[in-house]
Amino acid sequence: CYFQAKVALRDCCLYRGLGDVCKRQYGYFQFSFLFFFFLSFFFFKQKTAYEISACLVGSEMCIRDRYKYVTLRQLNTITTDGPMNKLTPLKPVPSLIAVLITCIIWFAVPVPDGVDPNAWHLLALFVGTIAAIIGKAMPIGAVSMVAIALVALTGVTNPGSAKAALADALSGFSNELIWLIGVSIMVSLSLNKTGLGARIGYYFISLFGKKTLGIAYSLAIAETVLAPVTPSNTARGGGIIHPIMRSIADSFGSKADDGTSGKIGRYLALVNYNTNPITSAMFITATAPNPLIVTLIVQEAGKGAELSWSMWAVAAFLPALISLITMPLVIYFLYKPEITATPDAPEFARERIRELGPVSLPEKITLGVFILLLALWAGVPGWLFGSEYNVNPTTAAFTGLAALLCSGVLSWDDVLKNKGAWDTVVWFAALVMMASFLGKLGLIKWVSLTVGGGIDHLGIGWTGGMLLLVLFLFFLQLLPVRPIGGGVLLLFPSPLLPKLIMHSHLSITDTPHS
Repeated sequence: CYFQAKVALRDCCLYRGLGDVCKRQYGYFQFSFLFFFFLSFFFFKQKTAYEISACLVGSEMCIRDRYKYVTLRQLNTITTDGPMNKLTPLKPVPSLIAVLITCIIWFAVPVPDGVDPNAWHLLALFVGTIAAIIGKAMPIGAVSMVAIALVALTGVTNPGSAKAALADALSGFSNELIWLIGVSIMVSLSLNKTGLGARIGYYFISLFGKKTLGIAYSLAIAETVLAPVTPSNTARGGGIIHPIMRSIADSFGSKADDGTSGKIGRYLALVNYNTNPITSAMFITATAPNPLIVTLIVQEAGKGAELSWSMWAVAAFLPALISLITMPLVIYFLYKPEITATPDAPEFARERIRELGPVSLPEKITLGVFILLLALWAGVPGWLFGSEYNVNPTTAAFTGLAALLCSGVLSWDDVLKNKGAWDTVVWFAALVMMASFLGKLGLIKWVSLTVGGGIDHLGIGWTGGMLLLVLFLFFLQLLPVRPIGGGVLLLFPSPLLPKLIMHSHLSITDTPHS
């Protein structure tokens, strides 16, 4: 601050007079402190982002603090040119590519036989939207708004009725599973706000942390406990578990920037990184795309199909449990840490718990709300009193949020400031709407029959076809696109799996019981 103040005062005529006065009265140091305190109070913006990436130095996750400040020259420009002198339009190159792809599919590629032209045109909009998201033409929420506008304007879902087309374009916002995820993200804010998430993580380390493997399993258990009520896997893995892992690694002098990550930090980071996708697959509410998968599968499976929260959890429990048990061991032998015994870790965790203080009333309320949500999502009332007492999962999520708001654990400002939750609702609504109408207009059925016929000619059976599609989806995730783009790419091919089972000739002849 001292040197920046000197340079700024010399170079900026606007503040030179003020600087001379303050310099004579207070001296450079006092003036620089007061000046930059005032400036930071109004113009500094801090943004902390937890990014999980295997490509970081030492394969460790890290917390990146980026400080963007307005310099004196920028401040002078703002005060003379008005409140806004810079636009943030869409990026021209990815936007042009997205428009070009849309136009090619819409105008240049002939509509295949047996496909509704409106379905084909909607496919063009859908693929163009995905291209814009992957290319980062605009933030995904903004791209989704453009997609909603285009669906309403073109009327591809309901030609001849502008009002009906608009209703179709906005229909995604009535999807209950979208609101389940959005509201659950809002509910999960209380984990960080009250400190309950950190307390749970340190508690398990205090129990099992005498060995490095024990710390790894403690982190895995803690994330598994938090997963059902934390739909943002980034917030869970990066915002709650990662700081705990980082503090443990730092206590053993293991850091990525000084070449000591091999002591224990790299191993714990890799365990943390690989635990996150496993826990995300365990529960419908563990990550945002899961409810979308449920929506598409139930929609394509037909009337009467059901995939409840408890059904998903039961089906995923065994493979997830095996993965959670074996994954830390596999990484242990591949990247064996230099420190294998950690007798001081439990005491370190207990010290952190003591720093958090006694369990507060907000933590108790949050814990009670989470237990209530798990019971409602798992269908416990139905087991005890009959199916008529079951509570819809989205209704349960709204109930939990209402309880946190009424108790004061969360304020309405907390909910409004949670941009991630509102952003998720917007882009999910747009993409679910488009994917749903692709199914309603018969395009997904046509693609599944076409692909099923090709698999039939290959003679590899329904199991081979299933493996082929799973491999396709797996390698799709390796594309060098942002994570959300890779997830969006699954929107279109995911419904092919149940469709192939139902419509492929091989699935009928080979497995009549299916």
